[in-house]
Amino acid sequence: MSLATARPMQLAFVSDVVCPWCVLGLRALESALATLGETLACTLQLEPYQLNPGLPPEGEDIGTHLRRKYGSTPEAIEGNQARLKALGAEVGFRFELDQRSRIVNTFDAHRLLHWAGHHDPAAALRLKQALFVAYFTDGQDVSAQAVLLSAARVAGLDADAAAAVLAGDAEAEAVREREDFWRHQGLRGVPALVVNGRHLVEGAQTAEVYAQILTRIAADYASPASA
Repeated sequence: MSLATARPMQLAFVSDVVCPWCVLGLRALESALATLGETLACTLQLEPYQLNPGLPPEGEDIGTHLRRKYGSTPEAIEGNQARLKALGAEVGFRFELDQRSRIVNTFDAHRLLHWAGHHDPAAALRLKQALFVAYFTDGQDVSAQAVLLSAARVAGLDADAAAAVLAGDAEAEAVREREDFWRHQGLRGVPALVVNGRHLVEGAQTAEVYAQILTRIAADYASPASA
C-alpha cells in the first residue's frame, strides 16, 4: 500500500490561543502538510487546552504573570521576546509581543473554535490563525467578545451565529471535556500533536521534523505488518 492510498491519518493539534510556541508549531505543521501534498492524506483537528484555566475574567498583567509562574526576570522576558520574534519571522508570523499588556482567559475563544470546528474545520483553522494575529501581533484581548467576533468574520464564519455561541454557554461542556481528556492523557503543556490517537509529538517542531515524523508513521501504517 502506498502512502497516497493509505487510510488518512487523524491529526489532533492541542494548543492554546495565548501560547506563542503553538503559533510556531501550527505554522510549521501546516507548512509540512502543504509540502507533503497528495503523498500523505491527513485530517487536522484543533483541540482545546488552557494554559491558565484559573485566570479571572480580567486576566493578569503579563509581567506579573511571567514572574509569578516562571520566575522570569525583565531581562529574560526581553530575550525570550527577541527569540520568538526571530522564530516567527522564519514561519511568516509577526510577533509584536510588546503590544500585549495582559494574559487573558481563553475559554470563550476555545468555545468559539470548538463550534467552528463542527461546522467548517477549515474555517476553524482560519479562526485560530486570526486569533493568534489578534493577540500576538495586534495586542488585542482575545477574551473580549468584540475581538472574537472580528476574528470570526476574518475566518469567514457567520458573525450572528458566532455571537449566539458567545452569548450563552454553547460548547462549554464539550470544551471542558476535551481539556480534561488531554490532561488525563498526561499533557501538561502545549503545543502537542497526537497522530491517530497513539503517537505524541510534544513541543513546537520545524516543518521538516513534522514532515519526517508523519511520513515515518504513515509508512508504518502502510506496511503489510500493520495492514
